Amino acid sequence: MELGESTAMHTGPDADVAVPATQLDLDMIETDLADVEMALTRLELGTYWTCEVSGQQLPDELLEAKPTARRLADH
Repeated sequence: MELGESTAMHTGPDADVAVPATQLDLDMIETDLADVEMALTRLELGTYWTCEVSGQQLPDELLEAKPTARRLADH
C-alpha cells in the first residue's frame, strides 16, 4: 500500500460495487475541477452571474458560498 492510500471501502454509485476511498476522492476532485473549468468558461462568456436555466441573476450570497453555482436551485 502506498503512503496516503486508504484501505477503507465505500459504496460507489452502483450500490453493488465497493470502490476504494482513494478512487472516490479522485472522482470528487475531477468533478470539482470540471465545475471550476465551467465557472471560468461562464466568466469568459459573461454568463457567470446568471442562472443557466432561468436567465435570472444569481445572488451574490450564492456565488460567495458556492462559486461554481450555475442555477438558482444550487443553493
